[in-house]
Amino acid sequence: MIDHNCNSSSLKEHLEKRLHEIISLAQHNVELLNHEHVCPVQQFENMRNMMTDIVESAASFYLKCYLSPYTSKFEDLTISVRNLSERKHGALIVVERQDSLESFIRSNIPIGGTISHALIESIFYPGNPLHDGAVLIRAETVVSAANVLPLSNIHAADRKLGTRHRAAIGLTERCDAIVLVVSEETGQASFAVNGALHPIHVESDRALV
Repeated sequence: MIDHNCNSSSLKEHLEKRLHEIISLAQHNVELLNHEHVCPVQQFENMRNMMTDIVESAASFYLKCYLSPYTSKFEDLTISVRNLSERKHGALIVVERQDSLESFIRSNIPIGGTISHALIESIFYPGNPLHDGAVLIRAETVVSAANVLPLSNIHAADRKLGTRHRAAIGLTERCDAIVLVVSEETGQASFAVNGALHPIHVESDRALV
């Protein structure tokens, strides 16, 4: 289920602007190909960078649409992911949607607290005994922490994924949950849905909003 009220998002406006820009740039590059004394490689590099921005912005936009029907605390999740990413604190956050997750996760520690970015960030603070597992979110509640998720055997770009990313993909291969991931090595934030991993923007004020 996707919230169809997301159409007013500033991220959507940003996406539309960037798509028009890349269309214009692509047309310009086609024209450059007809000039044998002009090397358009730098223009192609610009297109690649623009596409990276488009992909990450689209992921951020659709993440909100995926989550907003299931939790009103989306802003707190946004802030926590952004702060964890900036600090390179690894994190794994599962948001339950329609499918029950009881048969897919194990070894959890009950929390039962209302979602807040401070609570989530404290759980994933390095050295906290709970920081290595996954947090389970249901509606407006942090249900549990230190959850163990099923791992996927998938490989991406011919390199082995880290445990958090394999867990995020593994769970979403089995159910409709959304899983937010922050890499402790790079700080990159991503989300998994339907067994696929998508990078998201976190470094600007328009991130995920």
